[in-house]
Amino acid sequence: MKIKKEDIPLKMEGPDTTMRGISGFGGMTASFNVLPEGTDFTPLLHGLKNDSCHCPHWGYLVEGELLIQYDNGTTETLTEGDLFYLPPGHTGKVLKNLKYVEFSPTKEMDEVLAHISHKMAAITA
Repeated sequence: MKIKKEDIPLKMEGPDTTMRGISGFGGMTASFNVLPEGTDFTPLLHGLKNDSCHCPHWGYLVEGELLIQYDNGTTETLTEGDLFYLPPGHTGKVLKNLKYVEFSPTKEMDEVLAHISHKMAAITA
């Protein structure tokens, strides 16, 4: 199975932001995301357990820099060319304009995206 990134359905779109995702990749959601410097997931995750993302992610950073903070207080910075695994219990902030490919379990990813969509609707209302 394959798909061109342009054919992956849009999940969220905004200024300098494109989040695409499609389920059906062996129980995973495949995503291609573009996010601007300064994007902070922390406020969008508020209200989830530990105010963090409970969905694990596997991926590849095509471009940019992303600061990850884990529930245990440790941090790491992902940079262009990094393969990554993010276990449940994290948040992130984009340090440099970001492009990345990601694979996540569909059930957990849908839960997190629904929460984020609800938060964004409240912000823009």
